[in-house]
Amino acid sequence: MGISRNTVRKALASDEPPKYQRKPKGSIVDPFVPEIHKLLADSPRMPATVIAERIGWERSMTTLKDKVRELRPLYVGVDPADRLVHRPGEAAQMNLWFPEPKIPVGYGQSRMLPVLVMTLTFSRWLAAVMLPSRQSGDLLASMWQLISQVGAVSKSLVWDREGAIAPKGKPLPPVQGFAGTIATKMVIAPPRDPEFKGMTERNNQYFETSFLPGRDFRSPADFNQQLTQWLAERANQRTIRSLGDRPVNVLQADLTAMTALPPHPPSTGFSWQIRLGRDYYVRFDTNDYSVDPTVIGRLVQVTATLDRVIAVCDGMVVADHARCWANQQVITDPGHVATAKALRADYNQIRRRPSGQGEVLYRPLSVYDELFGLTATGNDADDVDKEIA
Repeated sequence: MGISRNTVRKALASDEPPKYQRKPKGSIVDPFVPEIHKLLADSPRMPATVIAERIGWERSMTTLKDKVRELRPLYVGVDPADRLVHRPGEAAQMNLWFPEPKIPVGYGQSRMLPVLVMTLTFSRWLAAVMLPSRQSGDLLASMWQLISQVGAVSKSLVWDREGAIAPKGKPLPPVQGFAGTIATKMVIAPPRDPEFKGMTERNNQYFETSFLPGRDFRSPADFNQQLTQWLAERANQRTIRSLGDRPVNVLQADLTAMTALPPHPPSTGFSWQIRLGRDYYVRFDTNDYSVDPTVIGRLVQVTATLDRVIAVCDGMVVADHARCWANQQVITDPGHVATAKALRADYNQIRRRPSGQGEVLYRPLSVYDELFGLTATGNDADDVDKEIA
């Protein structure tokens, strides 16, 4: 056979085919392992870059990171992800999606705008709407719009630690008021736990790959129209493997277990009071909106929704503008300009009037006598005069 007889004897004595095996030589990190153990025992989440600095590591970072990744679970522990059981009407997960295409918003501007996505955890029903900002008022208004479209309220609304919702793990007062009005519970995800609302996180990727490609958008309204149509005709009509059915067919079971909508809508959007100055404009979200100048110097109640900016004074609407989604613009009603021009002309005419023009009125002295109860006739008047003297 052209090979050594000893090789043949070993092959016949072995239970498996012969193969070449090299004894492990270890790793260049092995001499540093005891020091790595000490560092991880003091600080289990210490980054590998900091560990390299502490132990004086000057070799490949990949080799060190592999060893640290192997040793870290001994001190940090393992965090297994449980399978969740979603019951009808139990929860709706909320999340913001930021599509890359910039949407034209008028005045030659284009912006990357957020989209609020709501996923019903049982039926996997999807609803979404683009909104002008990430402020609390806009987020609450968008949530109410999506909930109203569904027609009922889930027993809990799941949010991450969004700055305008729960920046420190506790819902802000406007958010708590919103939840109380619609009889639901705000559930805030713990920090660094992406699986907590992973269902709606995965839907963001679904939008990226299935909705955006090949589409152009002329405005936020056009985006919302296309998105609403796609959700109704495609997203909520597809068969979901984990569900074994289509969301549109399972939605009724969700609605049956949900809470009915409140008789009065919750407070959403923005509302504030301001005394209108000579510059008859109010500023909202970097834009200025004109107000009827006849109410200059009076208190005006301003309300801003997703679509309108309205000002009211003493029960009378003194401004009503479509909300501008662009930045740093001046929105003017031509009627307000005409009114201001007329008021300015009257004011200038009064200023030009000569100081001596017009008759000066003199009040009779008897009027003051009546005010002080000194009115008298005859001898009484003489007595009063003596008294005064």
